[in-house]
Amino acid sequence: MLSLLSLKKTYSTNHHLFQIPKRLFVALSSTATSTQSIEVERIARIINDHPFPNQPLHPTLTRHIPSPLLTTAFVENVLGRLFAAHSNGLKALEFFKYSLNNQTHFSPSPDSFEKTLHILARMRYFDKAWDLMVEIGKTHPFLLTLKSMSIMLCKIAKFRSYEETLDAFEKMEKRVFVGRKFGVEEFNVLLRAFCTVRKLKEAKSVFIKMHERFPPNVKTMNILLLGFKESRDVTAMELFYHEMVKRGFKPSSSSYGIRIDAYCKKGYFADALRIFEEMEKANCLPTLETVTTLIHGAGVARNAMRARELFDEIPKRNLQADTGAYNALISSLVKCKEVKSAIQLMDEMEKNNIHYDDMTYHTMFLGLMKSGSIEGVCELYNKMVDRNFIPKTRTVVMLMKFFCVNSQIDLGLNFWGYLVGKGYCPHHHALDLLVTGLCSRGRSHEAFKCSKQSLERGIHVSEAVYRMLERFLLQSNMTDTLGELNQMIEKLQSVLPPSSGNYIHSPSSGPRCRFFKLTFVECSKRFEGREFG
Repeated sequence: MLSLLSLKKTYSTNHHLFQIPKRLFVALSSTATSTQSIEVERIARIINDHPFPNQPLHPTLTRHIPSPLLTTAFVENVLGRLFAAHSNGLKALEFFKYSLNNQTHFSPSPDSFEKTLHILARMRYFDKAWDLMVEIGKTHPFLLTLKSMSIMLCKIAKFRSYEETLDAFEKMEKRVFVGRKFGVEEFNVLLRAFCTVRKLKEAKSVFIKMHERFPPNVKTMNILLLGFKESRDVTAMELFYHEMVKRGFKPSSSSYGIRIDAYCKKGYFADALRIFEEMEKANCLPTLETVTTLIHGAGVARNAMRARELFDEIPKRNLQADTGAYNALISSLVKCKEVKSAIQLMDEMEKNNIHYDDMTYHTMFLGLMKSGSIEGVCELYNKMVDRNFIPKTRTVVMLMKFFCVNSQIDLGLNFWGYLVGKGYCPHHHALDLLVTGLCSRGRSHEAFKCSKQSLERGIHVSEAVYRMLERFLLQSNMTDTLGELNQMIEKLQSVLPPSSGNYIHSPSSGPRCRFFKLTFVECSKRFEGREFG
């Protein structure tokens, strides 16, 4: 990295004497990026693998992170990895606070704060999230953004009551965003929190209650339009749209895009095309996102030919197809059972240097599963692992279920080991599936090892997992192993109480929650005589 900086300096001061060949400069930049990526992966793995709560994390961070490494981009990338890995939220919080206390090379950014807040709010550790927001408001108020407000309000709207969400908005105005006058933009964040979680009734109530204080703009109307779309009530959405136009609000690209998406998801592709034409007549230029939505809509309508035509029109509209556009066409082909054509499209993406993302893999895995191609799924899985790609939670759970249902339990174990080896904490649903599959095949010792790996990383196990392990360990006369499991659970609970809605077993006091009490027989029935659906 230092050599790259010195070359840059030489270039700028002696431009006529010495010029860096372009290929060399690109190679050096690529090497620097690659080195940082390796360091990000190393530190994320160290944080995830750190024994929690047996040892404090701070000394480990001090030992493994040299001061020059702690840059703004580095901290953002590590927190991004921890978020994707479903890491223990308190570890992510400790890493963020560690970076705040070492600002020689690091300048805190809104992105790093937002990621930390998102990890805590997603785990429903709202008390910790509030404490962090209040603290940041006092020490680094410039980190408080509309996005951080949105992250918090969306999670509260999803998991808490209407009144609690309004109280949270008021708390932000009076105690967190001190000195900031709330206006229509903040009001829009509150409305969007309800609309994105399909609480349209609450959104309308908030609008009626507060619109005089916060005069609405086009964005406000689009958010409510989005709420109608999310409620899947196309008629109500159209009535609101026409009312919006009558009140003098000029529709934007977002307005048309929301309506097109609503019709596409309902399978009314002809209506979506009609609105698309209406959009063009209004001199509102379609975006790549709009065309991508239509390609998806063609797939829902099982019209692969029209999906391909829309895709081919992208360059004619002075737009460039990206991963999302390719994913939309792959999805349409899969829905029309043209899996081979979808595979060819993946090859085309590779040829055009367009990278696969989680949606690419998820859609293809789903298509291969529905076509009954176990070999195809295994082949794509191996390709994904060879590329060191880490899928998102829903893809992880889907793959784990497929492996367990289709007698590929060793592949399930391999997948678990791959994720853990990459420094990721697989979601508890994946652990539930794997433990159920292992126990049903008499491999309780391996099931225990996987559960132990989760607990060691500060992630609670579910009631179903505990009950299965308890039964099989007792049947195998492995009381010492069961005692070790109980001790780990009790110790973790002493420092990391279950988040709201979390379901774990407390060996000393019985079940903490009745939400998820599946017996082993009920769980194992899922694996008997069923294909993946």
